[in-house]
Amino acid sequence: MSRTIAAISTSAGVGGIAVIRVSGADAVKIADKVFFGKRKLSECETHTVHYGFIKNERGEKIDEVLAMLMRAPKTFTREDVVEISTHGGYSVSRAVLDALIRAGAYPAQAGEFTKRAFLNGRIDLSQAEAVIDIINSTNEAAQRNALSQLEGSLSKEIGEVRKKLVHLAAQMQVSIDYPDEDLEDITVSGIRAVSAECKSRVDRLLSTADSGKILRDGIRTAIVGKPNVGKSSLLNSLAREERAIVTDVAGTTRDTIEEYINLDGIPLVLIDTAGIRKTDDAVERIGVERSRKSIEDADFVIVVIDGSSFFDDEDTEILRATKNKKRIVLINKTDLGQSKYAEAVRARSAGSTVIEISAKTGIGLDELADEIRRIYNLGEIAKSDVSVITNMRHKTALIKAGEALGRTVEALDMNMPQDIASIDINIAIDALGEITGETVSDDIVAEIFHNFCVGK
Repeated sequence: MSRTIAAISTSAGVGGIAVIRVSGADAVKIADKVFFGKRKLSECETHTVHYGFIKNERGEKIDEVLAMLMRAPKTFTREDVVEISTHGGYSVSRAVLDALIRAGAYPAQAGEFTKRAFLNGRIDLSQAEAVIDIINSTNEAAQRNALSQLEGSLSKEIGEVRKKLVHLAAQMQVSIDYPDEDLEDITVSGIRAVSAECKSRVDRLLSTADSGKILRDGIRTAIVGKPNVGKSSLLNSLAREERAIVTDVAGTTRDTIEEYINLDGIPLVLIDTAGIRKTDDAVERIGVERSRKSIEDADFVIVVIDGSSFFDDEDTEILRATKNKKRIVLINKTDLGQSKYAEAVRARSAGSTVIEISAKTGIGLDELADEIRRIYNLGEIAKSDVSVITNMRHKTALIKAGEALGRTVEALDMNMPQDIASIDINIAIDALGEITGETVSDDIVAEIFHNFCVGK
């Protein structure tokens, strides 16, 4: 980490401003070679902003800029940092970065600023991963959860559990190594109580993982039904744009179409599928098979039935094929008149919620959003002050810790020796340390930061 690094920290392309970040022991010295204001940055107070120009090695002006000076340790990386705000645009920001590199900075690698913050003790590994979650968040709940984790909510919970287990393991080890010494008494019931409490806290975090998957990835939602029942119209209405082709010709959709939407705070990956029916058309038949595969792979299914037409055996078959999935049944086209078959649909929907809608006018879509929110308990997620596990690496580590603590309790219940129980307690300690980075391998750290963008 002795090298001073620089990178463009804003998105590529045209914008109001671009920010070039420089971090390292020589950040101020290098910036002074290219920044020309009333005073050199090295003469200025920390955490101040200065107006000036960036010039290249030939003394030619590149841009009119603002330079923010931040001295260690009160910076994101805990190193000296200079952030230069230029006019937006690829050419000017690239020219400023090139000037800094010619002045002695090294191009930053993907995630290198955040990696330095981790290695310098500014944040732990779970907080570092929260940075990328904030960047990638697609809805308010996901953004709020990621910010909470960046502020240390998950780290605090994991740290408290791990601290209890470390203290317990130390007591047990001393008791095992010095059985004849007059030491603080540690009983089997005491070991069991701490292990059970820690397992309960781990299990509580694990119980949020399904909700976390929704926050991070959205609910994969297949829209299925016969041809021409209004599936594509529903997708377009929910997406608020003409994403799928809509015609009066049955079988227009021949393949699946995916669209990510935020439905009143609910993250959905909508999959518009080909109409399911028997057909001799080879291309349409492939589309039907893909529709059936979409049903299998989906987290959630919206079955659409045409309320203005006959409810027939094909509708019944689609209801049967989706009966084991989380689903909502929609009777569409209510703008054409009340469905004569609503009761028949409800009778064959096996307790699933049935809503009468019009994809054309928007009638019933608010009720659809409310029902999805109820099914997935999204209101409780929004209110909860518990960290929601959105990261598969964290989930895997928690599973490992929970299983180890479960084995500890079982071993003590079977009157096995304390040294046997201590093995699994140490496994749990290491597993929890993988989340915060205390026991994680260098290869995993490298892989995590490899997934970051350059400049972060």
